[in-house]
Amino acid sequence: MAQPSTTETSPARPSIGEYLIQRLQHHGVRDCFGIPGDYILSLYTLLENSPINMVGCTSEDCAGFAADAYARVHGIGALCVTYCVGGLSVCNSIACAYAEKSPVVMITGSPGLRERIHNPLLHHMVRNFRTQYDVFEKLCVAGTELDDPQTAFSEIDRVLAACQRFKRPVYIELPRDQVHVRPEARPLYESRAPVSDSRALNEAVEEAARRIENARQPVLLLGVEIHRFGLQDLALKLAEQAGIPIAATMLGKGVVAETHPLYMGLYEGAIGREEITRYVEASDCVVMLGTFMTDINLGIYTAELDIGDCIYVTSEQCRIRHHHYHDVRLDDFIQRLVHRGIRRTKPKPPAPTEWRREPFELKPEAPITITRLMRRLDEQLDDSTIVIADVGDSLFASTELTTRSRTEFIAPAYYTSMGFAVPGALGAQTARPDARVVTIVGDGAFQMTGMEFSTLVHRKLPVIVIVLDNGGYGTERLLHPGEFKFNDIHAWSYDKLPLVLGGGQGYVVHSEADFDAALQHAWNERTSPSILHVHLDPQDRSRALDRLAAMMQQTVVGSPSLEGRG
Repeated sequence: MAQPSTTETSPARPSIGEYLIQRLQHHGVRDCFGIPGDYILSLYTLLENSPINMVGCTSEDCAGFAADAYARVHGIGALCVTYCVGGLSVCNSIACAYAEKSPVVMITGSPGLRERIHNPLLHHMVRNFRTQYDVFEKLCVAGTELDDPQTAFSEIDRVLAACQRFKRPVYIELPRDQVHVRPEARPLYESRAPVSDSRALNEAVEEAARRIENARQPVLLLGVEIHRFGLQDLALKLAEQAGIPIAATMLGKGVVAETHPLYMGLYEGAIGREEITRYVEASDCVVMLGTFMTDINLGIYTAELDIGDCIYVTSEQCRIRHHHYHDVRLDDFIQRLVHRGIRRTKPKPPAPTEWRREPFELKPEAPITITRLMRRLDEQLDDSTIVIADVGDSLFASTELTTRSRTEFIAPAYYTSMGFAVPGALGAQTARPDARVVTIVGDGAFQMTGMEFSTLVHRKLPVIVIVLDNGGYGTERLLHPGEFKFNDIHAWSYDKLPLVLGGGQGYVVHSEADFDAALQHAWNERTSPSILHVHLDPQDRSRALDRLAAMMQQTVVGSPSLEGRG
């Protein structure tokens, strides 16, 4: 292991810590989330004095969720935590970011190289000094320990490039006695973006184009990668050029404006809207772009899609029917397909794109229900709204909301980790200060990470938090029917939290009139966060959750090893 340089150097030559901060800024990081600790304090000092805004959180896992949501909105996010007690606390958040392709840079401190001589038992250490690195090697697409000044700069560049290339989290560990080390030489950064194999690309595009042109009923099925790689405009251009109707997966909800005349809705197999499922599954050419084949996206594997009828292209593979093309980039494929042009001559069956609802009519005295709440909220959304949904019925009910223009819809719809939404709102509002951020979270999920509302109060961020209170884990009650106390949770007075935390506005909601008034007041509040405590009947649920439960009950009850919370 190389020893740090002690040679006096020019102030123009950056230290390892300074170079890391410079490269983060170059990649677009404006804000960083985390909690300080002794092994990372030197870097925190540099960050404090840099243009990067440090956002302190209430816990490391919240910092991870905030950085994840920030990355989904902004394009890249970062968090900075201390060794092991901080790093290992953020494992779940980073796992979520990896599963759902969110480009988060995880930076952690560690004991200095000099401190490690004779392998002492230093505080926070688990097993050995390499343990934390080994854990995150499984959760990140790339990682490095900056323990060699001669390679530190190039390692920083390599790892950050991987984050941008794969849209997945990366890991950077910086021993605390290396933060201020100034290496002898500064390598010139060279951006080497991967390119497609031109022959494979041409053949793939030509085969795909012919398939679409000759199909009786082609359809586009767009996934989350279209959003991650900023390909929305290209995908829409392809659809408009060929007149192909569009569906999206649950994880890809909001990838295009749902008011677009070619948009049908979400495809969710047997748990989705029947007319959309029927149209997609009757297609003889499903063009799946940037789509993950997850159980939730495929309606708990009730999707009936014939691989022989699919064109499947993601950032990781390109498959047309049973033909595999290697080294074909997703962006190149779509761009070349648009440039080539789709010349269809056959008429297509009419797609179910005319699904607009009747205007919402308030029933003031009626008890609020999850379905009616979403209908009223849908009326309020505009082009600047970001909706963040936690898992459970917060997610399934909110799939019926209509995203408009570049409206964001963010949810852990594949990894489905409870507790994402409130810290996620912190990340999204930090990334987009002018946006109206609305968070929908169940009472069970709120009790896991809801104290991040304190940071919203502290930073005066006007997030609207809607807590759906049905007294417990409603999704699990439905998946495993019976009088089981383990699905019940202690009741909180969520609307009183602003009093405890010293800021924000709280509202109690029982009726439709209550919700209407609270939403309007919260919407007009721009100087502090609001929390709406919505009391629901414990048996109330959305139609989407009903359909999901019907598919999952046998699997969940019949599989004692299944441990995930719904």
